[in-house]
Amino acid sequence: MMKSDVEIARVARLRPIAEIAKTLGIAEEHIEPYGRYKAKLTPEALAGAEKNGKLILVTAINPTPAGEGKTTTSVGLADALHQQGKKTVVALREPSLGPCFGMKGGAAGGGYAQVVPMEDINLHFTGDFHAITTAHNLLAALIDNHIFQGNALDLDVNRIVWKRVLDINDRALRHVVTGLGGRVHGIPRESGFDITVASEMMAILCLADGLADMKRRLGRILIGYTRGGCPVHAEELGATGALTLLFKDAIKPNLVQTIEGTPALIHGGPFANIAHGCSSVMGTKYALKCADYVVTEAGFGADLGAEKFFDIKCRLAGLKPDAVVIVATVRALKMNGGVPKDALGTENLDALKKGAANLEKHIENIGKFGVPAVVAVNVFPTDTEAELLLLEELCARLGAKCARSEVWAKGGAGGLALADAVEEAIAKPSNFHPIYDEKKSIAEKIEMIAREIYGADGADFTPEAKKQLAEMETLGMTETPVCMAKTQYSFSDNPALLGRPTGFRITVRELRASCGAGFVVALTGNILTMPGLPKVPAAMGMDITEDGVITGLF
Repeated sequence: MMKSDVEIARVARLRPIAEIAKTLGIAEEHIEPYGRYKAKLTPEALAGAEKNGKLILVTAINPTPAGEGKTTTSVGLADALHQQGKKTVVALREPSLGPCFGMKGGAAGGGYAQVVPMEDINLHFTGDFHAITTAHNLLAALIDNHIFQGNALDLDVNRIVWKRVLDINDRALRHVVTGLGGRVHGIPRESGFDITVASEMMAILCLADGLADMKRRLGRILIGYTRGGCPVHAEELGATGALTLLFKDAIKPNLVQTIEGTPALIHGGPFANIAHGCSSVMGTKYALKCADYVVTEAGFGADLGAEKFFDIKCRLAGLKPDAVVIVATVRALKMNGGVPKDALGTENLDALKKGAANLEKHIENIGKFGVPAVVAVNVFPTDTEAELLLLEELCARLGAKCARSEVWAKGGAGGLALADAVEEAIAKPSNFHPIYDEKKSIAEKIEMIAREIYGADGADFTPEAKKQLAEMETLGMTETPVCMAKTQYSFSDNPALLGRPTGFRITVRELRASCGAGFVVALTGNILTMPGLPKVPAAMGMDITEDGVITGLF
């Protein structure tokens, strides 16, 4: 009987983290251990390192609610390359407690392709998310205190844009009124909570190239407007120093390992449907300096994570990807072909053919960025041989190199064919370029993403969003990338439109200026920045025994 993910992780033989660092040429004095199997890397860790590794992005088709194994594939591919004797690092995002306790459970890979210690990584890890939550809410507290203490900046209490955050799904906190109970308890005003991974400070952590850069970015955060309509930034509160010191450790990338001992740098964790969906620039650059191959991933489908990886992370950090892996599953393609969730385990070749249009669009999109692509078919036990053969035939018709991935069941050995296919792709020239010129207007960039990446007929802006377009010019945010907040289940902003929909338009209802991160967030459709819990949250099935054994996390 196949072991569960947590059972596999629990019996894995981990190497002391100093040994893992040594394989990367990092001396023990340049790591800051968090126990035996986790460590932070100091800024001196890679001083003098001269490698310039190959960068491989793992993305996916539009997923089912359970996800399609993108992280598992990333880990398994790194292990496969490692087995082939290549110096490899996998660079991933940190899991959020929101989905861990909500719908998905843990998020550290699966089966024999996991990063470990899995339970630690999923629960608090090294405290990076707590640092973000604390710093974000410190700024919110300083804003309210400033207003209470006389409001020298003349802030308009109705135009404070900085909310509070919490790393738990909680729909009851989306809209709140603070300061109730009389004068002594503050000034009443409407506000709300976002989930921590949607915080601009999360984006800043992931895009900064060091503590000094982070301090500059934190100071640029827009907190609100004066009653005269002038923008006010965090630095005007005198808050920048205090905010930065809360990140003195969080800014350092985290070093762990896979079950097979491949080094893993896990740092930062923005969602891709409401944020930019990529691990930290620092983690990626550290990895590229000490490895020949770096496998990284970007959240959800390629219409979200990959587009933002290319247009935001690579553009702002000067990165050039060498190859892309598009993870596809038979079950997700059948769902995109119209099969309901509870019937995905039943063979359905017609639905698979129909749903393959979704994969076709993602392949086309990656080509628009000039990067060679490979399709990884993540094999599930319910897949039939007829379905797998048909999917391979469909990929061949689409002109895409395809390889089966069985890393969940076999670890790196199940990813050797995929590793070979990726090697072939890397041998091809990468002519990477972003999809749009950042000097175009915000509206033009959104229109281009909607048409070129989503296949929409165009983008519409609500009256409020049109007003905010003008505000972006006042803030000097016109020549910045755009971070689209959109459902992950569809190319459109309607989660019910699966496959490769046509004849639709994208509706932008709100724009938010992330002045510190350096991009504008465009909220589309009904996307929310504070998720809610499902009817039966994953948390309801979790427990811990008296001797510390955790159950139900994964």
